[in-house]
Amino acid sequence: MMTSDKDLPDDQQDERYEYSDAQRAGDFKYDIEYTYDAGYGLTHDTVDYIADVKKDAPWLRQFRHDALDTFFKTSLPKWFHHDSVRQLNFDTIRYYLAQEGRPKRSWDDVPDDIKATFERLGVPEKERRFLAGVEAQFDSESAYSRIKDHLQKLGVIFVDSTVGLNSYPDIFRKYFASVISVSDNKFSALNSAVFSGGSFIYVPRGVKVEQPLQAYFRINSENFGQFERTLIIVDEGAELTYMEGCTAPKFETSNLHSAVVEIVALAHAKVQYITVQNWSNSVYNLVTKRAIAHESADVRWIDCNIGSKLTTKYPAIVLSGEYAHGEVLSIAVASNGQHQDTGAKMIHMADNTCSNIVSKSISIGNGVATYHGLVRCTKGTTKCKNKTCCDALLLNSDSCTATYPKIFTDGNGNTIEHEASVSRITDEQIFYMMQRGIPEKNAISLSVNGFVNDLVREFPMEYSVELKRLIALETEKFVG
Repeated sequence: MMTSDKDLPDDQQDERYEYSDAQRAGDFKYDIEYTYDAGYGLTHDTVDYIADVKKDAPWLRQFRHDALDTFFKTSLPKWFHHDSVRQLNFDTIRYYLAQEGRPKRSWDDVPDDIKATFERLGVPEKERRFLAGVEAQFDSESAYSRIKDHLQKLGVIFVDSTVGLNSYPDIFRKYFASVISVSDNKFSALNSAVFSGGSFIYVPRGVKVEQPLQAYFRINSENFGQFERTLIIVDEGAELTYMEGCTAPKFETSNLHSAVVEIVALAHAKVQYITVQNWSNSVYNLVTKRAIAHESADVRWIDCNIGSKLTTKYPAIVLSGEYAHGEVLSIAVASNGQHQDTGAKMIHMADNTCSNIVSKSISIGNGVATYHGLVRCTKGTTKCKNKTCCDALLLNSDSCTATYPKIFTDGNGNTIEHEASVSRITDEQIFYMMQRGIPEKNAISLSVNGFVNDLVREFPMEYSVELKRLIALETEKFVG
C-alpha cells in the first residue's frame, strides 16, 4: 500500500515514518474551501439543495423527497438498542459538502489540498502497483475516478454514482434500489434521501476483471455526514474484485457515515467485495449492504472494521438461484469507548444453496463487540447448507462481547450449523513468550494476530500487511 523506505531519499526517511503512522490512523485533515454547503439540519429544503447542485432528474428529486418522508416516519429497528444513536442529533449534521467540478481522470488535475490527503493515504501508489481502477471520494463527491483503458474497451463501467445515473440510465435505473428498498430500514431511507458519491460498476457478460477495482472514502470535515451509494452489477459468467477503504480524522463532535451498497451477481458470476474501514472514534458508521446471487453465482464479503464510535454492519446475501454460494468473512476490533456491532445475513431462497459465515472480534479496554446474525431458509427450500462460526477474543477484564444469532428454516432437508467461542489472552501465555525474550507488547500482538491470521490471509497482500499493523497499533495502546 505504500512505497518502501528504501525507495526514498535519506532526507525523507523520517518524514516517511511520520506519514506511515498518519496513514494507518488517518488522523489528519486539511482546511478546505467548499463551493457547495447544504448547511446544518435535515429538511426537504436540504434535499432540494442537493438535487439542485447535482441537477437531478425530476424522478430522482421525487425519489429523494419520498425517502425523506420515509425516514421521518420510520423508527429505529427493534434490534437497534444502542443509546448512543438515540443521542445523535440529525439537525447538527451537514449533509452535503463539495468543491466545484466533475471527478478528474488525471491525478495531476486533482485539487492540491485533496490530492495531498489521498497521497498521504497511499492511494496513487496502490493504483500504480496493483489496481485496475480507482475512485477517490472526498466528503460528498468523487474527486478522482479512473479505470484502465483495456477494461473500458471490454465494456467495463467504473464511475461514481452521479455519472452512472446520467451516463448509463438504462442500466442504473433497472437495478437502483432493487436490492435494498428505501423502506428497508431508517438509515437506508436516510441514504436514499441525501445520497451522493459512491461507485457504479457494470461488468459485461463473461468479462473477468483480473485486478481489483478500489474506492476510497474520506471524511475531512466535522459535523458531517457521508452518504455514498454503491451499485455493482456483474453479468453472467463475469468476475470482479472490489475493494473499499474508509478513514476520517478525530473530531470533538460527531460524524455520520451511512452508506448503502447493492450488488447484483447474475448467473455464474463471481463477486468479491473487500472492505477495510479505519474510522476515528467520532464516527457513527451505520450502513446497509446486501447482494443478490442468482443461479450458481458466488458472492463473498470480506470485511474488517476498526475504529468508529459505533459500527452497525451486517452484510447480507440473498441466495435466489439454485446452487448459489455466499460467504461473509468478518473481523472487528473494538477499542476503548467503541462498539462494533457486526454480523451477517444469509437468506436461502433456492434449493441446493450454500453459505458460510466466519466472524472474529477483538475487544480491547472497555470495547464492546457484538455479533448479530441471521440465517433463513425460506419455505419450500431443500438441501440448503449453512455453517456459522463466531469467535471472540477479550484482552482486558473490562472487555465485553455478545453473540445474537437468529436461525429460521421453513424447508426440508436443510443443514444449519452454528458455533461460537470466547477466549482471553492469559497472563500465562504472555509470561511464556516474555521468558523467551519477546517484549510484552510484541507478545500480545503475536497472540492477537494469531487469532485473526486465517482471515487476514484472505485480504490482498497489501491490505493484510497493513491490517496487521493497524491491529497491533490498537492493542499496544492498552499494554502496561
